[in-house]
Amino acid sequence: MRLLTLTSSTTDPRERGRQIGGAHPDAVRRSAELYRAHFAALGIDLDRADEIARRSHDLLRGWHAPLAEESDAMADAAGVDRLLVAAVGARTEILAAAEPQREGECSTAVHVPATGAAETIQTWDWHAALVPFGLLLDYAPAAGRRAKLFTEFGTAAKIGANSAGLGLHFNILSHRQDSAAGGVPVHAIARRIIDEADSVDDAIALASSAAVSASTVFTVTERGDDRRAPRAASIEVSPAGVAVVAPAGDGWLLHTNHFLDEGLAAGDTMPADSTTAERYAHLAAVRSGMTGLDPLERAAAMCGGDGHDAAVCMRPELDKPSHEQWETLLTIGIDADSLHLDVHPGTPADAARHGMTRF
Repeated sequence: MRLLTLTSSTTDPRERGRQIGGAHPDAVRRSAELYRAHFAALGIDLDRADEIARRSHDLLRGWHAPLAEESDAMADAAGVDRLLVAAVGARTEILAAAEPQREGECSTAVHVPATGAAETIQTWDWHAALVPFGLLLDYAPAAGRRAKLFTEFGTAAKIGANSAGLGLHFNILSHRQDSAAGGVPVHAIARRIIDEADSVDDAIALASSAAVSASTVFTVTERGDDRRAPRAASIEVSPAGVAVVAPAGDGWLLHTNHFLDEGLAAGDTMPADSTTAERYAHLAAVRSGMTGLDPLERAAAMCGGDGHDAAVCMRPELDKPSHEQWETLLTIGIDADSLHLDVHPGTPADAARHGMTRF
């Protein structure tokens, strides 16, 4: 995956969309083409995919119109059908029409100390063939406010932070109440949290306000000040409801791709042969060694003694078709205090060896 960057100073979502689509039209177009082929490879009828995308985009417009307008403007500037870009934005909602995938996406570890900034790291695991390009966006959600995020071209956001000191990580989940009904895209919820939330409570309120058809978890961190300590929470969202998971007593909050809330976990549909439990156990085993480190040291510590063979370093099974090959495409940490993302397009072992870029 090649990381492309864009800095935007406009607060107009339509203009921002035009800037993204105009600066990187090939990336927008390729993302739309690849996802359409991916849906077909998974056995999802393309007319059905279009209908889910249309319903989800309409629900997004009703929930928060500026993000729908940004998507449409991006499509127009790139010369791509608006619905095809909306389908990438609603890719999680469309994928709910297929059988649950054997794997999920991502391993996240967040530490909230008694004082000072949260220490975070995440892997993003997905199909390399779907994402030749990723986007790092530095932008102005509103006057006097800045934000930075990583995402795929066409999805509103995945991982990011804002100038209020809030950071957000993103992991996919699956629940038996997920459906092909269409819902507010979970990537758009992530984006609105990055754009607007000043606190964990703000993030919970925003996530709870959206009608969803697919499940995910937003792990958010909040900057402390003289009156309050730093905070973090994992906000698990599904059609069955919203649950909030707090850090453990040592300040660590870990998440992979299964529900941690007891009530929502009863409906979890992540397949038994997924590595989600193995990756979670690995994070639990190495977490005590990840505190008080710089980003490169934290990436190495995330692997622990297993190094390149760590469970969180996902390698593709090359004997399988591309839509069944899972790979760690990105390692990313958030420094919300200084509003920076530390990124490497590869595994944490690769990041520790080759370095990370500060964006």
